[in-house]
Amino acid sequence: MLKALVLDYGGVLTDPGEDNPAEPPLFTALKKARQQGLKTALLSNADGWWQPPPNLTALLDATVISGEVGLAKPDTRIYELTARELDLKTTECVFVDDLAINVRGAAEAGMVGVHHRSTRSTLEELEILLAIALRD
Repeated sequence: MLKALVLDYGGVLTDPGEDNPAEPPLFTALKKARQQGLKTALLSNADGWWQPPPNLTALLDATVISGEVGLAKPDTRIYELTARELDLKTTECVFVDDLAINVRGAAEAGMVGVHHRSTRSTLEELEILLAIALRD
């Protein structure tokens, strides 16, 4: 059973979507997932100087930044570290990234991987996997 939603930042959480919503659709999905009791995490290959915006950190149970932990996607150890930060197994997490190589790394680590190509297709896939509504 999936218990956590793990998202990349650039290209995923920042994707404005196709329908010009008030906030990026994956940001809305993150809020809805959390409201439904799922754990949430950000996994980014950013350097150690970058910090996520405060309105995002308030929605996260874990934040894993490559520049801070000395590991980078697609190394399986960074996905394992993220799951540990959530106090879950990798098999209990779904990970979304816009780069296929990072999705493959997550899958190799045991996570369910979703390759983000459009907000619509990603949300449809996540709603099926998590069995919850993630859109307004």
